[in-house]
Amino acid sequence: MSNNASSDFRWLRISEDALASMLAAIESAEESVRLEMYIYTASPVGEQFRDALVRAQQRGVRVRLLIDALGSMELRASFWEPLIAAGGECGWFNPLHLKRLLYRDHRKILVCDDRLAFVGGYNIAPEYQGDGVAKGWRDLGLEVSGPLAQHLAASFDAQFARADFQHRRFSYLRKSALRVGFTTPDGELFLSGPGRGVNPMHRALLSDLAQAKDIRIISAYFLPTWRFRRALVRRACQGAPVQLILAGRSDVPLSKLAGQHLYRGLLRSGIEIYEYQPQILHSKLFILDDIVYVGSANFDTRSLHINYELLIRLTKTQLADEARAIFAEDLKHSRRIHLATWQASRTLWRKLKERWAYFILARVDPYLARRQWRALR
Repeated sequence: MSNNASSDFRWLRISEDALASMLAAIESAEESVRLEMYIYTASPVGEQFRDALVRAQQRGVRVRLLIDALGSMELRASFWEPLIAAGGECGWFNPLHLKRLLYRDHRKILVCDDRLAFVGGYNIAPEYQGDGVAKGWRDLGLEVSGPLAQHLAASFDAQFARADFQHRRFSYLRKSALRVGFTTPDGELFLSGPGRGVNPMHRALLSDLAQAKDIRIISAYFLPTWRFRRALVRRACQGAPVQLILAGRSDVPLSKLAGQHLYRGLLRSGIEIYEYQPQILHSKLFILDDIVYVGSANFDTRSLHINYELLIRLTKTQLADEARAIFAEDLKHSRRIHLATWQASRTLWRKLKERWAYFILARVDPYLARRQWRALR
């Protein structure tokens, strides 16, 4: 699908400012608001957003909300009673059930009036109130206006329609519904979900990695599959600089351990690894020469193969320059991992923990997800 109009973009570099911009967009909406979140908490910032959604609905704006049932499992349904009473629509994506527990909606989208959208790693929770250095999680997002905002609105509608997982024979897992790309003159939107067949997001990432002369990646959760690791190692061995900023502090310690299991092989190939130090890292950013990917997907097995995710691929040189500046700023707050000191610092017990974490997340989790998918087809 193509569109000759252009989209405009603005980086959301600080979580607190991003949340403020999202709230302002809801308050200014005139026709529609679509909000899709993985984690939403019953907190002061959560109440701010809910109340803004209620006010929008009361002034005649159509408000629809989609929350992942596992990511926001601590949020009571009664929290949304004021919005429902005002006429808003609330959906819980994939209500908790053991037979389909592993398939989650990890996307974060806000679209107002089909014209203005926000994507990135931001959830609506107190952890995002800060600058990512002195306080709050370090995250990154993008404000989008124009054709890509319209595609994001359409992707929300499709996801909202399949939210309760009541569709016969899991038909909504078909490639045509989930694994698609939309193109505009400025970039592309890739949607990804579970299932078999060609995944345009994987194909684009692998193609760009294979040709990149300069690779810089920020990923909160790092556990790339063998094909992606091979692409990184091959480029590093061919002389391309490859720099990774990963989590020095993580809200998922198992993920951090699993990723560290890969450090030795990557460092030996010449890849530079840095760990972000001040706060928990939650950003997702891929810079491959002058191509930039930003969205909800991490560089890990779950984002690449199991979760419902999205990435926007941008080809504007100015945006790439701005992305490199963001990367450079985060690099100042990161500690480089050197091969010799890394190997010397790891005890046998540490190595065993890393190996088991890797086995659970890289082997067991995808295996169980595949079994659930086959059982529900």
